[in-house]
Formats: sequence, C-alpha cells, structure tokens
Amino acid sequence: MDIKENVDLSDYSTMRLGGKARYLAEADSETKIKDLVSWARQRSLLVVMIGEGSNIVWRDEGYEGLIIVNKIDGFKVISKDDKSLALKVGAGEIWDKLVEWSVKKNLTGIEFLSRIPGCVGAAPVQNIGAYGAELSNVLVELEAYDTNLGKFVTLANKDCAFAYRTSRFKTTDKGRFLITLITLRLTKAKPKPPFYESLQAYLDEHKIRDYTPKNIRQAVIEIRKIKLPDPSVVANNGSFFTNPIIISEQFEELKQKYPDIKGWPREDGRVKISAGWMIEQAGFKDVHDQETGMGIWWGSALVMINEHAKTTADLLAFKQKIVSKVYEMFGVMLEQEPELLP
Repeated sequence: MDIKENVDLSDYSTMRLGGKARYLAEADSETKIKDLVSWARQRSLLVVMIGEGSNIVWRDEGYEGLIIVNKIDGFKVISKDDKSLALKVGAGEIWDKLVEWSVKKNLTGIEFLSRIPGCVGAAPVQNIGAYGAELSNVLVELEAYDTNLGKFVTLANKDCAFAYRTSRFKTTDKGRFLITLITLRLTKAKPKPPFYESLQAYLDEHKIRDYTPKNIRQAVIEIRKIKLPDPSVVANNGSFFTNPIIISEQFEELKQKYPDIKGWPREDGRVKISAGWMIEQAGFKDVHDQETGMGIWWGSALVMINEHAKTTADLLAFKQKIVSKVYEMFGVMLEQEPELLP
C-alpha cells in the first residue's frame, strides 16, 4: 500500500485551505479500501474517505487519521427495458462525466444536476440537488464498506434517510459507510415541465421548446457558468449555504416585512426560502473582505470564494459575518453546505 505522510490538505479541497493529513492513500478497488481500513484500525487511527474535495473544508489543525481518496471509477449498464435503464457507477467517477454520458444516451433523471462538481460517491451523502431535482429521485441502492461491521453492505434508497441536502451518511451515520458504488435508474423519456423558475426563464428567453435531456443540460450549464465559478480557477466549494426551511407562519411574518422575499412551499406545509436572496439583502453579494481574504462570487451570493485567505479560520470568520447579519435581519440561521472536517 502506498501511504503518504504529512500531506498538505489544501490540495484536497477546492477551497484550498486546511492543515496537514497524517496519512493519505488512494484506493481504486474495494479490496484496497478494506486493506486500508484494516491498516488504520491496527494503529487506532480514524478514517475518512473523500473524492475531489469539492464539498469539504479542512480545519487548520489538519487530520490525525488516514484519508482515503476514492478512485473507483467507471459505469456499467446492469438492466434496461423500453422505459428505463439501470446502471452501476463507481464512487470515484466524476459526477458530471456521468451526467454527460446519460444525456448522450438520451436518458432523463440527472440532467438537472449538470455541472455539479465532485465525485459520484459524495452525491448520496449530500443528496445533491438542483433545479427541483435530487439524487434521491433516481438512486436505487448503493454499496459501501460498513466500518462498524467490517464488511461490504448494500443499502436501498429507503435505508439512506434522504432529505433536503442530507442523508444518514451526513448525520446519524457520519463516517460509518465508505461508499464504493451507486445504482441509478434513469428513464427513456423527455423531462417534463413545470421547471424551476430560473431554468424556465432561460428556456423561454432562448425560445427552447423541445425539452430534451441535451437541451436541459445545456441550459443548466449556461446558467451555472454564471452562478458557480470553476473551482480549478477560483477556489470555492460551490453553494456554501443551504436554503433554510421554515414554518409557514414565520414565512408570512417575513413577507410582511420583506414583500420580495423568495420562498417555495413544500408538501409538508413548511417553506424553503432563498438563502442567496437574504445574503444579498444583507449586503454581501460581490463583497471582497480584505480582513479575511474571502469574498462572495459576483454571480451568486451563495458562493463564498477564497481570494487570498491563508487559513480556514479566515473562512469561518467571514462566514460568521454573513450568518450573524442574516440572523439579525431575518431571524433565520444559515447552515453551511460543505462539510467541515474532521
């Protein structure tokens, strides 16, 4: 096993911040993952598995355990019929490469999730979503190494405790399961309206009426090019804050004070409100904070960018400025989307 020591974690987060990892190794097979976990257990070390680091913020203190970088890639069709197709995908596969493949096959289900950075294995953890679609809508099951049981297991969709931008892998069983493969079922049909407001506006503006997976993907890509900077060019974690979900009574109170507030009713009677809108109203869009070296991307108030920050402490200080001001104005506490490790 090729295990590196004292590795700079800023190279393993698209925010490019963090201390050092005591140990780090890559794994391109289930056997390697099992062997690496065993190696760590023999030394009483904690283990965490990552992909591209697009949804990770490392602490300045670093990580005293073993980091496994998942490199299990590839996808394979396992069943198909006239209406749908199921495929297994390696957790180390690049997510957008999978979306591109599905669109070329004229399959519907994940085209709305185009240009989301990161690897496939991170998708169930976060239950990634965009433009009204979520991974949980198409995931059949996943395979993972259960570090509690010391064996590989298969978990069905219903066993993953999916909710808005979360799952059991992020909450009650954080760190327990090292995801190796996921199985998706995609359909052989066109996406159907109604579409998310900003997406529909783009389609109308460009007079796109043929709602094919290819056309939807291209529209999403063009919208996201403005909203999300390329992490290889501008250090960022994508959307840094989730849209809060509040009770309808609180939303109505806020609407009395802020008539333009953006909200979307949910089936459970609560309302999801726009974090980006509140951040803009709090005066933070396109802000460049010289004190911390952090900023807000001009195309989206949800995206924090590292302009010249040196430490994660800088990032957290800037984040707190935003959180405090939004709470002061709206009485709503913002929650960050990227995971702060360890």
